[in-house]
Amino acid sequence: MYRMTPGEAAAKHARAAVQLRKGVLEYCVLALMRDRSRYGVELVHALEESGVLATSQGTVYPLLSRLRRDDLVTTTWQESSSGPPRRYYALTEGGRAALDEFTRVWPAFRNTVDAFLAPAPAPTGDPA
Repeated sequence: MYRMTPGEAAAKHARAAVQLRKGVLEYCVLALMRDRSRYGVELVHALEESGVLATSQGTVYPLLSRLRRDDLVTTTWQESSSGPPRRYYALTEGGRAALDEFTRVWPAFRNTVDAFLAPAPAPTGDPA
């Protein structure tokens, strides 16, 4: 029987984290825009501060472009006091609806995964 080396196991774990991040990143970005519009680098910094969701501009900007194409966000240019104008992203009605739907289904999804991951309780007493 083949057993993974510790290095292989760590690499597989890293892939799991990447897949989880990909699955929720869109909704976390939408959530960051729930209360106000934000510009791209600001979103990247907020994700970096979380630690777990840290990602690069090379991931966030294509995601923002897709969200815009899907009519989940809209953009406006605003002057900046510290440099060139910035493109700000804000939720559309569709973006707010998508975020609301994710917010509705996430707790049950998370709880179900947590239940599968929890160790089974130890058997107690005789089965007879």
